[in-house]
Amino acid sequence: MKKLISLLSSAGVLLSLFWGCSDAKGRYLDLSTGKPIEIEKDETGVVVNKVTHDPVYIYVDTKKNDTIYGKTGQVINGHVLLTGDNKYVYDEDKYKEDGTANNNGEYKVKVEDDGDIKIKTDDKKIKIDDGEKKVKND
Repeated sequence: MKKLISLLSSAGVLLSLFWGCSDAKGRYLDLSTGKPIEIEKDETGVVVNKVTHDPVYIYVDTKKNDTIYGKTGQVINGHVLLTGDNKYVYDEDKYKEDGTANNNGEYKVKVEDDGDIKIKTDDKKIKIDDGEKKVKND
């Protein structure tokens, strides 16, 4: 639990550094590169890098504090996984790709509005509700 809280705190500090130095040009952050980008939609509605015209897979709107899926423009807060090779993926893509969830020791963490935390791993689901930990094995 302490490691999870530490991990979440570290992520919050890192993100606040990005948000703290955002301006009009640095409003969007490409999660694939970790660098600020300018974006626009192409003729099909997919978000692309304004300079390179390459599709942007997942990006962060630092002004609204939202994580966005570039293909659809859908806000995907809480649905991004960090893979074993340090790449960010939208969990729906991961599930569609291999038909399973968390097959490489990955885990998904969701923090709900009321502060409850849900963690899903390969073989179990963990819910922390008002400090009480509940574990359900799959």
